[in-house]
Amino acid sequence: MAGEKCYLYNASQEEAQTLEVGLIVQSAKDSLKIVAQTEAVKDSVTEPEHTADIYSIVLSRLDDDQAQDIVPIHLEGKSDVADAMVIASGRSQRHVGAMADKIARDLKDAGVKQVSVEGLPACDWVLIDAGDVIVHLFRPEVRKFYNLERIWAPELFDEEAGDTAFEPSTDAMTVTGEDES
Repeated sequence: MAGEKCYLYNASQEEAQTLEVGLIVQSAKDSLKIVAQTEAVKDSVTEPEHTADIYSIVLSRLDDDQAQDIVPIHLEGKSDVADAMVIASGRSQRHVGAMADKIARDLKDAGVKQVSVEGLPACDWVLIDAGDVIVHLFRPEVRKFYNLERIWAPELFDEEAGDTAFEPSTDAMTVTGEDES
């Protein structure tokens, strides 16, 4: 019976709900619903198997849309919220909004069930939550202000920090400019 589905028609609603074959459903009023049109159906939309599929869809779309400064961050061991995060910039509010819309559409087309998008009206910072992958899209000024990649992936900046970190050239107790010899 695997792969078989039947459709439950609710007289009060115009849409059909897909159910497993053999499932008996009762409404809140304890009246039985009529199950009809049992048939073998092959799902045309398959759900991505794991995080890697979602991750590759996001990175591919960002590359196609010419996102700037794409930083993928693996969150395994850092957070229980998600397995991966992607941070990228758009050139303008319109560019950020268009990228967010296309990513959300691609994920839904790929079968990702719960895709949440926040921040679309302003498009300064748009967050896309695709379950195991979180995408942050920024305008460059806003991204620089929040600096999320330094919070979530400080290891990406350790080498740079060593080169540019302030190191005093003299001891605080010595006077600069005077030579003791």
